[in-house]
Amino acid sequence: MAGLKAIKSKIRSIEKTETVTKAMEAVSAAKMRKAQLTALNGRAYAKAAVSILARVSGSDVLKNHPLTRNTEGVAAPALYIVITSDKGLAGGLNSAVLRAVQNDIRESGLQPSDVSIVAVGKKANDFFSARGFTIVLYRPNTQELDATLISEILARAADAFSQGTVGIVKIAYQNFISTFEQRPTVRTIFPLTLSELEAVVGDITPKRGAFAEAESPMQAAPYTIEPSEAQVFDTILPKLASIFVYHALLESQASEHSARMVAMKSASDKASELEHSLTLQFNKARQAAITREVSEITGGMEAMASK
Repeated sequence: MAGLKAIKSKIRSIEKTETVTKAMEAVSAAKMRKAQLTALNGRAYAKAAVSILARVSGSDVLKNHPLTRNTEGVAAPALYIVITSDKGLAGGLNSAVLRAVQNDIRESGLQPSDVSIVAVGKKANDFFSARGFTIVLYRPNTQELDATLISEILARAADAFSQGTVGIVKIAYQNFISTFEQRPTVRTIFPLTLSELEAVVGDITPKRGAFAEAESPMQAAPYTIEPSEAQVFDTILPKLASIFVYHALLESQASEHSARMVAMKSASDKASELEHSLTLQFNKARQAAITREVSEITGGMEAMASK
């Protein structure tokens, strides 16, 4: 009987766990959809930003601006903005981003002393701190996107690049492809280029489905800019670069909730299978106990009848 009680206790424990995982799955699904719609709603602004940069890309002042200067072939430290979650229970979501950053650092021939990290999310901060990288800024990855956070991250990156402290600034995050697919992505923010900005906007827009749109490439054109090109670029380039950070945070959130939803669904399915298996085990044990008791009673009655 003690065995039956232990099995029954396990079944009840698994039922409670399954209730929790199903609730977490539902919550993550709602949050994932909200983050995805927020990114899609910002698509018009992002496309307008690409249009602006495309139209003025022929300017010599733009090409020589501190935020767009070409650093190819220049040996200089790098700054990585790494976006992960604060919590786990999301499968290999965070580890994939961290591996992508490590691979990019290794392929670039950089040492930990040559790399500084802006960590958004506890997982990124813990990972790179433990490996000897310099964390220049750490902020938790909260559900609410704060404009102050985006401005702070971008200001730190822009100042470091324009002053020559670092030669390149990259951002790493999970790009939301679909509910069951998230892709670790590393993009170059500075030097700011049209191709990278177009790639970010392309990631926002689905290739197929109701939200898909036809591509409309922009062509560079000569413009007369007032009061001066330098003043205008000093104002708009940081705003264009902020699109990288904003949509990286949105994509990361959508990916986190999607991965957690899938992980919780898998956990719920496994809990259901285990519950079914334990129920069969419980029924077999109970049937064996009943059969044993019946056998003992029958044996006792036969013994008494033989006297």
